[in-house]
Amino acid sequence: MKILWLKTELLHPVDKGGKIRTYQMLKMLKREHDITYLTLDDGSAAPDAHEAAEEYCHELIRVPHRTRAKFSAGFYLDLGQNLISPLPYFMQKYVSDDMRREITNHAGCADALVCDFLMPSINVPLELPCATVLFQHNVEALILQRHYEVQTNPLKRAYLRGQWRKSQAYELAACHRFDQVIAVSAEDGEMMRREYGVMEVADVPTGVDTGYFRPGGGARREPHHLIFTGSMDWLPNVDGIRYFTEQILPLIRQKDPDVRLTVVGRSPFPGLVELSRREPGITVTGRVDDVRPYMERASAYVVPLRIGGGTRLKIFEAMAMELPVISTTVGAEGLPVRDGEELLIADTPEEFTGAVVRVLTNDSLSRRLGASGAAMVRNSCGWEHVASRFAEICGRTLVRRGMRRGAQETIKELPVVV
Repeated sequence: MKILWLKTELLHPVDKGGKIRTYQMLKMLKREHDITYLTLDDGSAAPDAHEAAEEYCHELIRVPHRTRAKFSAGFYLDLGQNLISPLPYFMQKYVSDDMRREITNHAGCADALVCDFLMPSINVPLELPCATVLFQHNVEALILQRHYEVQTNPLKRAYLRGQWRKSQAYELAACHRFDQVIAVSAEDGEMMRREYGVMEVADVPTGVDTGYFRPGGGARREPHHLIFTGSMDWLPNVDGIRYFTEQILPLIRQKDPDVRLTVVGRSPFPGLVELSRREPGITVTGRVDDVRPYMERASAYVVPLRIGGGTRLKIFEAMAMELPVISTTVGAEGLPVRDGEELLIADTPEEFTGAVVRVLTNDSLSRRLGASGAAMVRNSCGWEHVASRFAEICGRTLVRRGMRRGAQETIKELPVVV
């Protein structure tokens, strides 16, 4: 199968959930299918990103495209101008006539086009000669809805409500433009059926590189040490860490004054960096080449997310590292995990505090959760299975589209009876 894969960024450095999922799946798909990777390129990728693309595709097509840096004057100007646009800002900033032309030029040689995330869909022409698949890592409107619901600033809340409504309208229309929608969990798939009326929606599971994420045995778990990993320029992670440091960590310190938190992830927001300077018990690393040494030293992994969609790869990575995990319901959403078995679920500051303290003070519970989570992901969550499922869905979509076309051609050839 010849696949034209659309993206808004190069994959290296592979340092956030969406990139990890795409990178691991494409590496597997490339073994049996011909992959053309067509992407916007804003120049921010790693120096070797172009050469490293051969790891996951046979052909790379880059379309130069600039977006405003977050928190710059131009960024806020664009946010203001977006008030009069029918598109949400996270879609409008990726509009590219050049990408649309490249898609048109290459779609004729493809069996299937895969739009990876919703964002590239803004540049996909309405009529294409190949089967089309929208790969939804999240229900994007749900992220904005949840962000709106937890926002307390009246001006930000009003702006987010507008972004949520525009996202909802765009996402609904986009889902119906594609032959097939693929979600990353059964829950997301069901939501798209219910909220958007999408019938052709399937789901693929979340995976983890169980060979890479495995304790090396060279580091000792440090008591009282909590860790969170994730891109710190993604709204759900920003909100989650603010929620944890403001409402949960002070409660934990009342019961465990020695507790420490390490936040590992690229682009930490200024308020978090400043907090780490004021409070010795909080460490912010920024981007690191390898998260495993930090995870090996921690006693527990926290996922205090209140907003978001899709599934969190970070939970499977932590489980593969044999870390006990404490998560909110939203954080563990869409994953085949059970409260009290593979992890602990807690949704209020008091519940989350209690769960963390239990894990930090009960070695037996900590070891049991770590072992149970590791066994689950190693037995059933390898990327080979995920990629195979994805290819199977694309193949079915290609056949279904061919059958529809054949039926249409037959109808055209039937004699007209007057």
